[in-house]
Amino acid sequence: MGKLSHLDEQGRAAMVDVSDKPDTARTAEAKGRVHMTQETLALITEGVAPKGDVLAAARIAGIMAAKRTHELIPLCHPLALSKVAVEFAPDTEASTMEISATVKTTGPTGVEMEALTAVSVAALTIYDMCKAADRAMRISDIRLTEKSGGKSGVYKAE
Repeated sequence: MGKLSHLDEQGRAAMVDVSDKPDTARTAEAKGRVHMTQETLALITEGVAPKGDVLAAARIAGIMAAKRTHELIPLCHPLALSKVAVEFAPDTEASTMEISATVKTTGPTGVEMEALTAVSVAALTIYDMCKAADRAMRISDIRLTEKSGGKSGVYKAE
């Protein structure tokens, strides 16, 4: 395993210095799932949840979270994001809502944390808006699925 980049020579937490890195186009995609009852999934997909349009609220929450990742995750750089898209795909057989987030920027550091944060907060928003109907909902499988740009190049999850 390589050296951890967020530690200085004395082993203390430190923000990575990206001032000498060139700006490149960077993209990251993350995904996650919210498991729920069939009834809760129907409330969401039919747009009749008591608290309103669950997916609209979750989409906005995910976008806002991506933009504020540096305020939530220690040592993340504040980034000028050029795109944040949050999408949803219901799976009635598995009784889940899949969430995907795509984030883009041009800069010296990647946007993986922003994509992961967008998915996480969108999932939490779905939970919050539906918890009165289904407290047993479960959030799972939040992961980076793809990234491009920078020195490490392209990554695609299997």
